[in-house]
Amino acid sequence: MSLKGLKVVFMGTPAFSIPTLKALIESGCNILAVITQPDKPVGRGRKVSFNPIKELALEKDLKIYQPQKVKDEEFIEEMREIEADIFVVVAFGQILPKALIDIPPMGAINIHGSLLPAYRGAAPINWAIANGEQVTGVTTMVIDEGLDSGDMLLKREITIGDDDNAAILYDKLAKEGSELLIETLEGLTSNSIKREKQNDSLASYAPLLKKEDGLIDWSSDASSIINQVKGMLPWPTAHTSIKGKSLKIFRALKRDGQGEPGAVINVTKDLLEVASGVGSIEILELQLEGKKRMKSTDFMRGVQIKVGDKLGTAIKKVNK
Repeated sequence: MSLKGLKVVFMGTPAFSIPTLKALIESGCNILAVITQPDKPVGRGRKVSFNPIKELALEKDLKIYQPQKVKDEEFIEEMREIEADIFVVVAFGQILPKALIDIPPMGAINIHGSLLPAYRGAAPINWAIANGEQVTGVTTMVIDEGLDSGDMLLKREITIGDDDNAAILYDKLAKEGSELLIETLEGLTSNSIKREKQNDSLASYAPLLKKEDGLIDWSSDASSIINQVKGMLPWPTAHTSIKGKSLKIFRALKRDGQGEPGAVINVTKDLLEVASGVGSIEILELQLEGKKRMKSTDFMRGVQIKVGDKLGTAIKKVNK
């Protein structure tokens, strides 16, 4: 079914939102406005940069709004005057008030990066990986005033591969979500989709990531640490310390070595193996404080590490 002429307001901010906005453009929808987060200064120079959605909207000559707060009455009134049929929200970054949700006659719909009601919240992709899930997916849902608690429309399931980390899964689900969104809009315009209420008793939560979520507890089993390494990318990154310096770990493999948790149990020019509570991990890619990210083979050439050295000692205080 053609979506040509469907009047859409799109709300999104990070790269995850890009495939969906592109899909809407290609579908022929009439995109009346793109709503995205305000510009922010980044880096040491505090240079103001545009987020990915603003960059695309500028390229496509779409009307852009960047409200500090979407609950401001002036912004809400502007959205009323636009007279959109539907709002499409993908990783926007602000909670929509009821006054805004109620504006479009077809409602406001969202793409969420999990199989709801599992992993409601800000970081579903990271926590699915960190918790060792084998299956996840995307859900389109009708936005209500709760936290990702609105009626579900369509779902698409995918298997989490052994080599998937949160960054890889993020890209996969962004693509799946964009396809599911178009399918959802076609179903809504043809009245062929039935809304399904979520079972709140089955809900789980994926809170916003904090720096300390990446701190490795070496008494955990090797599988849990590997999942943490994969799940905490690209931020906050799994981290520990060695000889008083912080150490980030980007890639690792599960091994069956034994030893005191956090102790280096095997070192060669090509291998750095650390014991955990159950089993061990081989570190493949890492970054020592003050150094560049590198493979462990390069790291071993420049840093003196021996069997018996401990990781996780002298952990620096983490700022919240």
